[in-house]
Amino acid sequence: MTVTRTTRQLVGLVLITALAAATAACSGDDDSGDAAPSRPSSSGPDGQGERAVRVLTLDDLGGPGPAELAQVRVLQYGSEDADNVLVLSPGTSAGAAYFGPLAEDLVDQLPDWQVWAVDRRENNLEDQSVIDAYKAGDVDAQEGFDYYIGWLGDGTITDHFQPRGGPGSDDESVAFARDWGMNVAIDDLHAVVEKAASLGGKVVLGGHSLGGSITVAYATWDFEGRAGDEDLAGLVLIDGGSGAGQAPTPEEARAQLDQLDGGSPFNDIVGLGLPWASGVFNALGASAALLHPDEPSIGWQSPLIPANLKPPVQPTNAGQYGYALDTETSPAGLELVQLHMGHLADSGDPRGWVDGELVPLERAARMFSGPDGVEDMDGTAWYHPRRLSLDSAAVNGGIENPAQAVLDVHAIHGDDLDVPIFALETSFGAGRVLNGARLLARQSGMSEDDLTLVDESDRLAHTDPMATATDQNPLVENLVPFLDQI
Repeated sequence: MTVTRTTRQLVGLVLITALAAATAACSGDDDSGDAAPSRPSSSGPDGQGERAVRVLTLDDLGGPGPAELAQVRVLQYGSEDADNVLVLSPGTSAGAAYFGPLAEDLVDQLPDWQVWAVDRRENNLEDQSVIDAYKAGDVDAQEGFDYYIGWLGDGTITDHFQPRGGPGSDDESVAFARDWGMNVAIDDLHAVVEKAASLGGKVVLGGHSLGGSITVAYATWDFEGRAGDEDLAGLVLIDGGSGAGQAPTPEEARAQLDQLDGGSPFNDIVGLGLPWASGVFNALGASAALLHPDEPSIGWQSPLIPANLKPPVQPTNAGQYGYALDTETSPAGLELVQLHMGHLADSGDPRGWVDGELVPLERAARMFSGPDGVEDMDGTAWYHPRRLSLDSAAVNGGIENPAQAVLDVHAIHGDDLDVPIFALETSFGAGRVLNGARLLARQSGMSEDDLTLVDESDRLAHTDPMATATDQNPLVENLVPFLDQI
C-alpha cells in the first residue's frame, strides 16, 4: 500500500480535525474484507461496586457484511443487581466510552439503575492493538504515534496500522458498510434493549447528538406493527433528536445513495481519504494525557501537526491536549469538540495544563481513552458509516415520508409516543433540540408533565454535558430526578 506525497503533505490538515472525537462525538446529521477477530463475551477489571465496568457482547446479529462484524459491544456501569437500565447511543464517529464519566455519576446517585453505553458494529473495524499495548505499558508513546500516524510521513516505518479498505477506505472489501444505515443500527439496538428488558426493570433509551436521532428513530420505529416505544419507559435526548419537516425528497435521497455508491462508505471529515485519522489521533492523545500527563508532547514536536493546533511553547501531553480542545485556544473548525476546560500553565518547561472551568482535563481524557482494564474500546468510532448519517434525516420525528421507502427507514409512529421525554440543549443545539422535543410531545398529544426540558445553550458546548465535573453538571442534576421518577 502506498500513500501519495500529496496525502502526506496534507495529513496535518486532517489532524486539525483529528482531536474530533467530537466531530467524533458530536457532529450529528440529525437536527441538531477481512473480518475483525472475534472477541470474548465479557471482560473488565476486577472490582466491586458501581464503578466496576463490565463488557457485554451481543453477536450473531445478521445484516450486511461478514458474520464476525455482526456484533455490538456494550459498556455496563452500575450494580449487576440493578434491574433498571439507561441505554445510551453515541453520536457521529463516537464510541461507548465517552459516556463513561457520565455513567459513573448517574449510577453513583441511582443505585437501582445501570447505564449501558453502546458501541455500534462499525467499532469492530478498528485496530486498537498498539493503543492497548501503550495503555498497558508495553510500547512507548513514539512507537504508538509511529504505528498509527508517523508512517504517513515516513516511508521507512513498515510495521504500521493498515486502514480498512486502503488509504481511501473505498475498497470493495468494505463495500458492505454502505448498507450500515439506520435499519441496521436500529436492529442492533433492539437486541441491546431486549437484553436490558430481560432484567425485569424499566428501560430508558437515550443518545447524544446523532444518538438522539437514533433514539427518536427507535421509539417511533415499526417493529412488525409494534412501535419501539412500547419497549421503553422514557427517552433522553442530549443535544440531539429529530423533528418533523426535515426529510429529504425521494429524489434527493436517491441522489445521495448514488453518491454513496461511488465513494467511501465512511465519513471523511476533510475529504482526504483518511476517515480513521481523527479516531486514532484522539485515542492516542487522550491516553498520553491520561497516563503520562507531564511528559513532553510528541505531537507538538511532529511536523504532521499544524502550527495553529500547537501552543507557542513545548507543552506536556496534558498541555497539548487541553490547548487543542479548550474553547479559548482550540482553532476555528473544531467548535464541535471544544470543551470549557482551563488554560495552559503560565510557566514550566514543558508547559503543563491548569484546570479552571467546567471540564477537568483528566475527565475529558478518560472519556476518549476508555475505561481501565477494557481492551479494544475507546470513546471514538474510527469508521463512521455515511449511510447512517444519510438516513437520519428521513427519521423526520417519526412521521412517515416518501424518502423512508428509498432509504429503508421505518420510523412511522411519531404521532403515538407514550413515554416521558428528557431533552437538554447546548449552544450547538441553537433551539432545534428543545423545539424538536416539544414537537414530539405535541404531535403525540403528550402532557407537559411528561416533558423535561433543560436549556444550557448559554453555558455548555456540545460535548460538555458528558465531560463537565459532577458537581457542576446540569445534565446529572436534572437527569437523576427524571430517571428516579420513572
